[in-house]
Amino acid sequence: MPPPPTTPAADSYRMPAEWEEHSRTWMLWPFRPDVWRENARPAQAAFAAVAAAIARFEPVTVGALPALVESARRMLPAEVAVVALEYNDAWLRDSGPTFLVNRAGGLAGVDWLFNAWGGHYADFSADDALAGHILDAAGARRYRADTVMEGGALHTDGEGTLLVVAECLLHPSRNPHLSKAEIETHLQEWLNAQTVIWLPYGVANDETAGHVDNLACFVRPGVVALTWTDDESDPQYARSLAAERILLASRDAQGRRLEVHRIHQPGPLFMTDAEASTIVQREGSRPRRGGARLAASYINHYIANRAVVVPVFDDPHDAPALAQLTALYPQRAIVSVPGREILLGGGNVHCITQQQPKGGREEGRKGG
Repeated sequence: MPPPPTTPAADSYRMPAEWEEHSRTWMLWPFRPDVWRENARPAQAAFAAVAAAIARFEPVTVGALPALVESARRMLPAEVAVVALEYNDAWLRDSGPTFLVNRAGGLAGVDWLFNAWGGHYADFSADDALAGHILDAAGARRYRADTVMEGGALHTDGEGTLLVVAECLLHPSRNPHLSKAEIETHLQEWLNAQTVIWLPYGVANDETAGHVDNLACFVRPGVVALTWTDDESDPQYARSLAAERILLASRDAQGRRLEVHRIHQPGPLFMTDAEASTIVQREGSRPRRGGARLAASYINHYIANRAVVVPVFDDPHDAPALAQLTALYPQRAIVSVPGREILLGGGNVHCITQQQPKGGREEGRKGG
């Protein structure tokens, strides 16, 4: 008889903070003509730039469809590994595993149920199976969750505190049979979180219905960066203000009050008619239209070993944001990469990356 099912928390695994040491970064190669303009050629160049930036600081593995392995290999730096994988789209943060560690150095991961953010494309079966394949490749223990979730909906300080967005996690396209309290219990069981801080709304017009990784993130324990706008007429103003009020009134799992740093958003930015015209409007996938507001944010950055990779948009707010992030991450190089092509697909640098931690050792947990 097989052993009864267990959970990561019961087995003393936890979700580590992104700033804890990685053994590698995982990415996928974009290809969908109904998501990426010009048959994904500009997006592939942008993904290659992100992979090259991260590879300066840690190993990178890029998964590509078998038919695209050779072309991906030609576009990526030699030090980036390319492996054949089956998947439906390139948002690995959401379809890939949420890695876990324990004090003994063990590596595991949560394989969430994935439904393409409530059906943004019709066939998501390969994406739903992807986390299991990556966990096998990493030699990590696999926990198959019974909850629809995406990695971009979660952010942790590695010390038991989790940031989430109610607009996203309570959306009827995900787990309509679960209450807020039940979802929180699931997060505690699957991620070993003791404190879940619920922010009400995500970034305006975010196609994920409000992933937290576009809105707010821990930069170290007790310190949060929050996307912001000074324009009170912008729909993002009320959303960010509501998040800030909750963050300042909250305590983390260690009892600390939170320090919040506002990072002014770019733009606002919009998809042009010319850009939309080069995206294939395919039945069964989410339409892309000119004039649509883009959910641009500098919060959607990636913390690599000894570096932070930040999207920029040729926008007046780029330089101030980079200066603020330099101050917030004093022990890491701040590396900027062009973010617009990734943004046109519906996300940014954090959305296309997933860190594989080294294990449950206690080094590297201070952040910064």
